[in-house]
Amino acid sequence: MEPVVIIGCGDVGLRAARQLMARGREVLAVVRSAERAERLAAEGIPVHRADLDIPEQAAGIPLAGRPVIYLAQPPEPGISDPRMGGFLAACAAQPPARIVYVSTTGVYGDQRGAEVTEDTPTRPQTDRARRRMDAENQLRAFMAAHGTPVVILRVPGIYGPGRLPLERIRNRTPVICPEEAPPGNRIHAEDLASLCIAALERGEPGDVFNVGDGQHASMTDFIYTVADLAGLERPPCVPLSEADKHISPAMMSFIRESRIIKAEKGLQALGVQLRYPNIESGIRDALRQEPDR
Repeated sequence: MEPVVIIGCGDVGLRAARQLMARGREVLAVVRSAERAERLAAEGIPVHRADLDIPEQAAGIPLAGRPVIYLAQPPEPGISDPRMGGFLAACAAQPPARIVYVSTTGVYGDQRGAEVTEDTPTRPQTDRARRRMDAENQLRAFMAAHGTPVVILRVPGIYGPGRLPLERIRNRTPVICPEEAPPGNRIHAEDLASLCIAALERGEPGDVFNVGDGQHASMTDFIYTVADLAGLERPPCVPLSEADKHISPAMMSFIRESRIIKAEKGLQALGVQLRYPNIESGIRDALRQEPDR
């Protein structure tokens, strides 16, 4: 089998690489920074350094006939993803076997707490989500023009070791009071890595799957659970009407987009059983791996 190429091999990519290598699959991690390359190489993971924003470097990535997991984020600012354009230009010269793209559930925009399935029309309302929507559209156009199968995973908040709001809790940053906090969605980084691999192996061309653990806990519930399990005092809460005074604009942009992500379709189609089907199990495991507790 050809090696799996992991574009933008950060935390989730590293977890996917470990899972693949444990099953005897070869991988090739594509990263930009020397520091990240050294970290991956120290784990015995083959690395190819390339900056996707430089056409010559993107063209040098060995892609032909290989499956790809694409985890690179779009550059800011703007509402398009030129980085994806550079990657697909390289793919046109040496087409991969298939591409799994990790997008965001943000493409659905604010649904006022309603349930969202893969059939829900997209209406991205932030530039962050518009960039992801642009990348999805580029991939669909590429599949139509070149025949390379593409599977898209729409992902909510990701948590896991190193991704818990411990500093925020220790700093006593307020949260929205529980009775006003909108529903939220998330996935453990290890489960997301498993879903990426399953999408490579079992996804059908053009598939789009929502990803999530199905618990729909609000941001407040999530932070309270982290605090309780870490033995820390819960942070204070404020009414939603006062949240702008205490919570960062970036965080408020997530909170204002209320939706319940239904993710059963992808789990069934890809045959994945989540290792962490609820936030308590995932947070407990993440806390065990936190070095600064």
